[in-house]
Amino acid sequence: MGKPRIVVLGAGYGGIMTAVKLEKMLSEHDATLTLVNKNDYHYQTTWLHENAAGTLHHDRTRIPVKEVINLQKTEFILDTVVSIKPDEKKVKLADSELQYDILVIGLGFETAVCGVTGLEEHAFTIGSINNARLIKEHLQYNFAKYQHEEEQKPERLNIVVGGGGFTGIEFLGELANRIPELCEEYDINKTMIRIVNIEKTPTILPGFDQQLAEYAMSSLESRGVEFITEATLKECKSDRVVYEKDGKLVEIPTYTTVWAAGVRANSLIEKAGLDHSQGKVKVRQDMRAPDYDDVFVIGDCAMIEDKNGKPYPPTAQIAVQESETVARNVKALIDGSEFQSFKPHLLGTVASLGQTDAIGNVLNNRQLVGWKAVLLKKIIDNRYLFKLGGFNLLMRKGKFNIFH
Repeated sequence: MGKPRIVVLGAGYGGIMTAVKLEKMLSEHDATLTLVNKNDYHYQTTWLHENAAGTLHHDRTRIPVKEVINLQKTEFILDTVVSIKPDEKKVKLADSELQYDILVIGLGFETAVCGVTGLEEHAFTIGSINNARLIKEHLQYNFAKYQHEEEQKPERLNIVVGGGGFTGIEFLGELANRIPELCEEYDINKTMIRIVNIEKTPTILPGFDQQLAEYAMSSLESRGVEFITEATLKECKSDRVVYEKDGKLVEIPTYTTVWAAGVRANSLIEKAGLDHSQGKVKVRQDMRAPDYDDVFVIGDCAMIEDKNGKPYPPTAQIAVQESETVARNVKALIDGSEFQSFKPHLLGTVASLGQTDAIGNVLNNRQLVGWKAVLLKKIIDNRYLFKLGGFNLLMRKGKFNIFH
């Protein structure tokens, strides 16, 4: 029998960290390792809101795969996964087909439109580098266009963000910082700008303590963000959105709707016939899929429940921790050693509210706001870069200015 063939699908947080760890754990005599990704780069999903607002250039967020994996040890295939056939141990790509002995699925998330009419056609999402660039360029275009029309249209300066969760609030924070710069650049009075957040629950940031959520709301309101809670987005058109609140339908004229409220695991999971719950594979303690001892699932595609049966949120922190267990258990499957169970070690959560403000709920529910939370957020970001690519990557991509 030849060397086992390990195939890792996706170079997101879980996938690329698994590949990097396997390179260190296995020699070229132990197995062949292949990483498949549709882009030739890994990107920091948790930085996309900055790219979308235009406060951070997308090149800072994008990390070429060849800079963090050893191409002498790992075969990198630039291609799109079309289907997974676990019964045949095959993965069909757009341009080829792969046979595997051990498969790691880390294909990330897709946007969920949640039944909102016109969302796919007319709303922007912050799900990739290209999407983020499109939002930034769209904002600049509308600000530039506003002064060049005989009839000035408020639609160009009204920005609606659907969803008051993590992504939506972090984007609003960056947007609140960026708007004054855009106004100055394009000679627009800041009072003409309207930034609206529509959230269906009574409060924003449901994963945070109520006191922190209120701090975040006050911080953003002081910079011009308007919150409409307990409201449901019903329809998105090219020039307006319609939402429902207290049984009444209300329109907001806008050319810019950013949907940040719904994601789901990659739809290839369901199509592969893997046992799933709402599109996610409810993995075993060793991160393997039910019914398939040779298939590991990681990140947004995996569902892991706490002792109360509540799924852990699919954060970058969780995905990186999962990669350690997955890599060790892939090695265990090869050499016959003992499997490890995944035990998340949650260090806390920090949400950015722009360049100079943030909130955090860290070790033992300690609450942080302001510059302390900003500093912690940058430490977390830098720590990940160091774990992924060492000191050189940290120096190239790290965030070292606390207040900018």
